[in-house]
Amino acid sequence: MTQKILIVATGNPGKLQEIQAYLEDLEIDLQLKPKDLEIEETGKTFLENAALKASQVAVATGEWAIADDSGLAVEALNGSPGLYSARYAPTEAERIIRLLKELGDHPNRRAKFICAVAIARPDGSIALEYQGVCQGTITQKPLGTGGFGYDPIFYVPEVEMTFAQMPATLKHQISHRGQAFQWILPQLQTLFESANYRQ
Repeated sequence: MTQKILIVATGNPGKLQEIQAYLEDLEIDLQLKPKDLEIEETGKTFLENAALKASQVAVATGEWAIADDSGLAVEALNGSPGLYSARYAPTEAERIIRLLKELGDHPNRRAKFICAVAIARPDGSIALEYQGVCQGTITQKPLGTGGFGYDPIFYVPEVEMTFAQMPATLKHQISHRGQAFQWILPQLQTLFESANYRQ
């Protein structure tokens, strides 16, 4: 039986490794999208952007493709940085500084991390899509050294830790991305084992 190929709609090897960790139980050969393939994220929601990326990469490569789009939505900032989480400031450190400055001493520090995952067939049609959400609050200052992005200021009350303080296995389990992939995994397995999958 030939190993199934799934193109990850990113040029980032780190993202590929992360998705690989979630899908390690499946017999799938994950590959990065072609370097010269640029996709404009014009969607108005995380799900639209994930579907857009998966669909365009699938059509361009003629293979199944997976994409995710994620970000942080802060209630008191009307859902910002939202879709612009990765472009909120030039560096990770500056993004955290900007967010904490804009939130200031606001009493409402509720926030959520959102991760949308979409899987497209080789013809570009969407086979699966799901959005995982992790609720939390924004800390007054960064805590912890793990993770990336906004992890040091995203606190999960249930476990009394920021994403940056959590062991990787716990974050893997309760994060927005973890939730999305826990749903996607069995669906993807069923899909690939069924007649709907074609090489």
